[in-house]
Amino acid sequence: MVVTAVPWARHGAGHTHDFDAQVVWLVRQMSKTAVCLLMRIAWRTVGEVIARVVADADSVAGDRLGNLRRIGIDEISYRKGHKYLTVVIDHATGRLVWVGEGRNKATLVQFFELLGPQRCEKIALVSADGAEWIFLAVAEYCPNAHQCLDPFHIVAWATKALDEVRNQVWRDARRAGQKALANGVKGARYALWKNPEDLTERQKAKLADIAHTNQQLYRAYLLKEQFRQIFATGGEERVELLDEWLAWATRSRIAPFVDLARRIRTHFRGDIVHTLIYRLSNGRIEAVNTKIRLLTRIAFGFKSVTALIALVRLHVGGYQTPLPGRT
Repeated sequence: MVVTAVPWARHGAGHTHDFDAQVVWLVRQMSKTAVCLLMRIAWRTVGEVIARVVADADSVAGDRLGNLRRIGIDEISYRKGHKYLTVVIDHATGRLVWVGEGRNKATLVQFFELLGPQRCEKIALVSADGAEWIFLAVAEYCPNAHQCLDPFHIVAWATKALDEVRNQVWRDARRAGQKALANGVKGARYALWKNPEDLTERQKAKLADIAHTNQQLYRAYLLKEQFRQIFATGGEERVELLDEWLAWATRSRIAPFVDLARRIRTHFRGDIVHTLIYRLSNGRIEAVNTKIRLLTRIAFGFKSVTALIALVRLHVGGYQTPLPGRT
C-alpha cells in the first residue's frame, strides 16, 4: 500500500479542505443543530474540523503577535469544577490574541514564551484585575510594561469595605436589641451600593435616614463614593485625589477602609496610578468574555478543551472564513 498526499485534503483528515471550510463558515452563521443536520456530521466532529482549520490558518498567517503594545489579561470559567481559560486581548483592536487552559502563572507564561523576549519588551501597558499570578508573570517577562488595575475591580474593593461596615453595624444593632435600626441597615444594601444618580426615591429616603441615624455608616458610604469618583474619568490630576482619599480613609478610623488604604499604599498604588494616567481598563476584555460565555454554551458536547479554544479563536480572533469557491 502506498500513502500519498493529495492537494484537496489534510493528512489524516476524513474530509476535504472545502468540506472543512464550509463547516467552519456555517458554524459562524447558524446553530450547531442546523450545522450537524445540514452537513450530516456529529458535533464532536465539528470541533475537530474547527481545530484543523484554525491550526492551518495560524500556519500560513503572518505575525499575529508582532504589533502588541497594550494588552488585557483575564480569566473566565468554561465549565463547573474550577475549569478556566486565560484570555489575552489587544487593546488597540479589541481582538483576541491568545487563549489557554488554566488560570495561573504557568498558563500565562506559555503566552509570553510564545511571544518571545523581543516582542515582550515592546509591551507597554497591561490591564488586569489585580490577580497575583498575572502580576508576577508580567513583571518577569515584560520589563518595560506598566500594569494597570481594572477600575471596576478597584472600586469593588471599596464597595466590599462598605459592606463590611454595614454588616458590623447590623450585628451591633442586633446585639443591642435595636431591631428597627438593624432592619433598616439590612434593607439599605442597594441604597448604599448604587450610584447616586440611579437611586429610587425610596432608596434616597433610606440613605438620608442613615445620614441622620448612623454617622459611621454614612461616612463609609461617602468614602466609597469619593473613591468611585476618582476613577470616573481618570487623568493625572486624579492621582492627587487618590492620595487625599488614602489620607482620609486612614484618618477615618473605620477599620475596613483603614485596611484598604494600607493595602493600596503597600501593594497597588503604582498600578492604580498607571490606571488613572493611561485610562486603561478591562472593558474590552469583558466584552470578549461575554462572547466566550455564549460560545461555551454552544460548544457543549465538544470532546476536548482544544476544540473549545479553537471555536473561541475562530469567532473572536479576527479569522477570515470565506465560503469555499467564493472570492
